[in-house]
Amino acid sequence: MPDFTSALYLGMRHPAEALVTWSSLTTGMPAAMAESPAAPMVAQAIARLVGCEQAVLGPSTLHLFWDICGMLAEQGYAFYLEQGSYPIARWGVERAAGRGAAVTSFRHQDAGALEQLLGRNRSSRPVIVADGLCSACGCRAPLADYQMLARRHGGLLLVDDTQALGILGARPTGKRPYGQGGGGSLRHLTLTGPDVLVISSLAKGFGAPLAVLAGSEEAVRHFAHHSETRVHCSPPSLVAVYAAARALQLNRAHGDALRGRLASRVRHFRSLLNEANLTAHGGLFPVQTVNLRRNQDARQVHNHLHTRGVRTVLRRGCRTRRPAVTFVITARHRPGEIVRAVQTLQTATGRQRSLQPGAETSAAGSTAAIQGRKL
Repeated sequence: MPDFTSALYLGMRHPAEALVTWSSLTTGMPAAMAESPAAPMVAQAIARLVGCEQAVLGPSTLHLFWDICGMLAEQGYAFYLEQGSYPIARWGVERAAGRGAAVTSFRHQDAGALEQLLGRNRSSRPVIVADGLCSACGCRAPLADYQMLARRHGGLLLVDDTQALGILGARPTGKRPYGQGGGGSLRHLTLTGPDVLVISSLAKGFGAPLAVLAGSEEAVRHFAHHSETRVHCSPPSLVAVYAAARALQLNRAHGDALRGRLASRVRHFRSLLNEANLTAHGGLFPVQTVNLRRNQDARQVHNHLHTRGVRTVLRRGCRTRRPAVTFVITARHRPGEIVRAVQTLQTATGRQRSLQPGAETSAAGSTAAIQGRKL
């Protein structure tokens, strides 16, 4: 059954035999008391990758957002949350609201709307919270504009970069549309500064179930010293830390090749959609959400695909919030699986145009999708 539901974008898997052996999953102590020697080394390697001075690991992005938003609320910051942000970041902001912080939302990826809101409220330093890359529409947030606004008002930019880590990198070109290195949005946009904090899970691009907070040395040190989850929750398991270390090694050795293969698979998918007179949101981001006609029921299309052996994700869009059918492409997908998926989608949507099931192509339509802020 062709499966288009996994977010292991680069196809990284970490079988037990490929990892450093371990005698226990955890030390039984919180990270505030003791960490595996591997944890700070992995964290620093990730900091270098994403372009920050320092980093610290956490069990999940929820732990990190919960902590950092609570800390910033106590320091008197006001929160500006981009609409359509991933739920984990929203949950962190909800904790800040529970601690008395003012919270305002602004339109999805609209720096102008944010600027107007900040202009009307100058009483508190802002924390601007946004996804670096929206998985629903495949667009990059205008992070440079957000950082400029945060800096102008003496605030911070807090980025959830889970979707971009491992995919986006430095110096994007036509041949390497994602860029090089896989360091994420900050590398892609060459953003730096003490007013930027980034939180990312490694569970998608790198296939390791843990998360990282990266930023300036001062900010990360403050977080590590005042984190409540580092006191009251278990740290990432030793196995997860070893998996992250292996993922970083694989990324250094093969990451750009894997990203090239992934871009090729996404282009192939979009080229076949174009032949079938279909379109999808997502540009070259591997999460491809099909544009259905208004009279078509996304649930019915999703069920049709499933009953014919093609697994997809049923989700809501970032703007319309209507149900939508999404294909998640990975570097492990074979061309034949992509052909079968689009052929089955044709049947589900009533499109009857024949496809050319040959080798992957780089269609003009998919190349044109690499414009502006869309991947």
